[in-house]
Amino acid sequence: MSTPDTHISGFEGELLTAGIGGYDAARGVWNAMIDRRPALIARCRNAQDVMAAVRHAAAHDLGISIRAGGHNVAGHAVCDGGLMVDLTQMRGVSVDAERRVASVEGGALWGDVDKATQAHGLATPGGLISDTGVAGLTLSGGIGWLRAKHGLSIDNLVAADVVTADGTLVHTSANKNPELLWALRGGGGNFGVVTRFEFSLHPAGPEVMFAAPIYAIEDGPGPIRAWRDFMLKHDGLIGSLCEFSTAGGEDFPEESWGKRVYTLACVYNGDAAEGEALMQPLRELGDMVTDFSGRMSYCEVQTLFDTLMPAGDFRCYWKARYLTDLSDEMIDLAMANAEAAPSENSISSLWNFGGATAQVPADATAFGDRSFGWMYSLDGVWPDAADDAANIAWARDGWDSAARFGHEGRAYLNFPGHGEDNDVLTRATFGANYQRLVEIKTKYDPQNRFHFNQNIKPEA
Repeated sequence: MSTPDTHISGFEGELLTAGIGGYDAARGVWNAMIDRRPALIARCRNAQDVMAAVRHAAAHDLGISIRAGGHNVAGHAVCDGGLMVDLTQMRGVSVDAERRVASVEGGALWGDVDKATQAHGLATPGGLISDTGVAGLTLSGGIGWLRAKHGLSIDNLVAADVVTADGTLVHTSANKNPELLWALRGGGGNFGVVTRFEFSLHPAGPEVMFAAPIYAIEDGPGPIRAWRDFMLKHDGLIGSLCEFSTAGGEDFPEESWGKRVYTLACVYNGDAAEGEALMQPLRELGDMVTDFSGRMSYCEVQTLFDTLMPAGDFRCYWKARYLTDLSDEMIDLAMANAEAAPSENSISSLWNFGGATAQVPADATAFGDRSFGWMYSLDGVWPDAADDAANIAWARDGWDSAARFGHEGRAYLNFPGHGEDNDVLTRATFGANYQRLVEIKTKYDPQNRFHFNQNIKPEA
């Protein structure tokens, strides 16, 4: 590997190296544990800048990391010693309301997409936090509130422009380079830098119904079991999760501060009034700590969880696995794990699936099999480095203890811990699709230039 200079032929963006103002801010990401130092940061303004930066990396034998929103908990956006392609200045979104298609630049955040699409009464499935990057969330699946009716983010990805490892800009769609589009639908950042996404859009909002009754863990699992049974009846209408957290702050009654609680958070994928009536039983399952339910704008719903995850403020370790079913025993385990969390900032969740997500055949996208019914995630979040070991152990042990309820060893690759299980976890998650992904990786990135991810190694 040669040392890169600070000039890139054909590049018109901003180049940053150690010692240059802005370098440390540019290499910082959402997880405060990530402290890596790229040899060069290329802040790109357009696809041509990305092409020039990738060609430069190839000429200097540099690995390439890709920063969009910088939300990946493993810090895949930032490399040590390589070239970081920074897309944060490429956030444009345009909407063709007649065709119901959004064109989204590679550095856009979900808040950018929601604002642009809601101006036309449209939306595409995104995440739960508005400042999450579109690219990172989408490429490993993309789980959001609209999954019940419209599936995952990847199920709505209809085309993309990708700068591959040799610096070529490749367009992929159902009719052009379709194998690359197939790989992007769940295969992560293994195949290049996506400079533009095209998503299909659906009527949604502007008002939606958000149900969020909150119950105390000490009052037992009854409401969760009722919620589970309710979700099984309505999985094609409601995107939901049962989130365990610690009560605190002015939104909670003072007498509940410090208590472990769970929120039955639900978004009805249709008319707000209809959803309010349908989900009312979830607000009548016992004595509530409080209730955050109400009709609100779709854009507001998309920002409700933002304050739980402020960028750069906390140290984080997240793990998640898919569950075949949600048994009483698994619910009890999730409650016990939540009570044992060493940090009051940590959360853990049970997510429902089924609905439109489950209707996609296993071989239709790289994401693979959709027959799991649930997901369990543990999001270790804490402020002090002295508490790293305890909090990582909590998330890791909780994830391991749920393995017996898991679905074929598969995991959500946007919550990969710190990437320490990379090869084993990636192979298990892609299952029968893994070898096809290896073949596509070999075609588009034979030197594995893009390996700062849940890596799929090319054939030798």
